Amino acid sequence: MSPLVVICIFTGIIHFAECTASSLRLAGVRTKQIATSLSFVNATLLVTRLSNMLQAPFLGGMVDYAINKGDIAHLAADFRFVIFAAFIGNSVAAVLTPFSVSIFTKAIERFEIGGSVPRLIVSAFRPKNLKAIIKRFRLPSRESLSGLSLKGMPQGFLWLNLVMVSIYAIGVLAALYAGAMVPEYRVTATQLSAIVNGLATILLTLMVDPTCAYITDQAVRGKRKEGDVRTMVFYIILGRVVGTLVLSQLLFLPSAEYIKSVTLMVKTMFGH
Repeated sequence: MSPLVVICIFTGIIHFAECTASSLRLAGVRTKQIATSLSFVNATLLVTRLSNMLQAPFLGGMVDYAINKGDIAHLAADFRFVIFAAFIGNSVAAVLTPFSVSIFTKAIERFEIGGSVPRLIVSAFRPKNLKAIIKRFRLPSRESLSGLSLKGMPQGFLWLNLVMVSIYAIGVLAALYAGAMVPEYRVTATQLSAIVNGLATILLTLMVDPTCAYITDQAVRGKRKEGDVRTMVFYIILGRVVGTLVLSQLLFLPSAEYIKSVTLMVKTMFGH
């Protein structure tokens, strides 16, 4: 299997897991167990951290190979495939959202009884439980997409989510490509991925997540309808899908050029 295919598979898994985690807010509202649902989010995101860890050597190897071959243009094309894999992962998670919500809702209810995530995971693979999981399979229906009204809901955080998720998806790739453009300073360029991803993470943490939590808590307390959380989850996931399909592709090269410029600026601080 080619390294590019391996990287695309891991990228798809990362974005699938992150997108699926968004549906846990709706499961938390339905079970009234917000704290438990958030712990499930952290458990789900362990998959992304493991995938990132396994993916990193392949990305590094791809960059080193491109530099040694002197074929930077081909590297850019490969990275665009990786970004497209992120879109595929988000899209699959979006289509499976009703199924994910159903499974997570049942998992939270079962966790209330057993109180152990490892035991819950093991029990899911029992033939009887696997059959029950398969029976819960469902795709988005016309009814599930009806009534998604933004009336009375702040919309700024949804647009910010779209932009920040798009940036976050390309931060590491842009830094690696910038390093390929200035190979003698590629370690500096790679470390500068934080100026792209760091800003996105800060804004997501300060501007998007608190608003999502506020709307979710209001729904649990009965001050909002469950439909508001359903609408919020829908548009957050839609932002991930559209962002990685369009905006990430548009921002990839400008971000790489930006990181390259900062790298060259840092270089001047250490002399010629």
